[in-house]
Amino acid sequence: MKKSEALRGKVTFFSGRGRSLGYPTANFKSSTKLKDGVYFGFADLNSHHKHPSLIFIGTPTTVGDKDRRVEAYLLDIADKDYYGLDISLDIKKLHRLSKTFIGIEELKAAMKNDEQAARRWFESKTDN
Repeated sequence: MKKSEALRGKVTFFSGRGRSLGYPTANFKSSTKLKDGVYFGFADLNSHHKHPSLIFIGTPTTVGDKDRRVEAYLLDIADKDYYGLDISLDIKKLHRLSKTFIGIEELKAAMKNDEQAARRWFESKTDN
């Protein structure tokens, strides 16, 4: 990505699967033209402003979902319901393109790797 992209939406309930996998997300529908994938960026949601976030854009095909969406996992915040609230994302970096995994365990391992990569990336931005 050459420049950041801004996305906005209203947090909507989908399946709640992120929470069950240990990654509660604030989800919303979007018609963004960004490629399906995992991104790093910042979220404004409720009292959290410019909060480091791991962002998925796409259709979670591994778990059989068919609806494209944006899912934001705000790092290190308490798991709460934010349904109906406005969310703004400032997407800074494409980490990897979306893919369908063989199963839930492979998906969970990839999510953990994505989280670790995001933490390293955000840390590198604050060390300068």
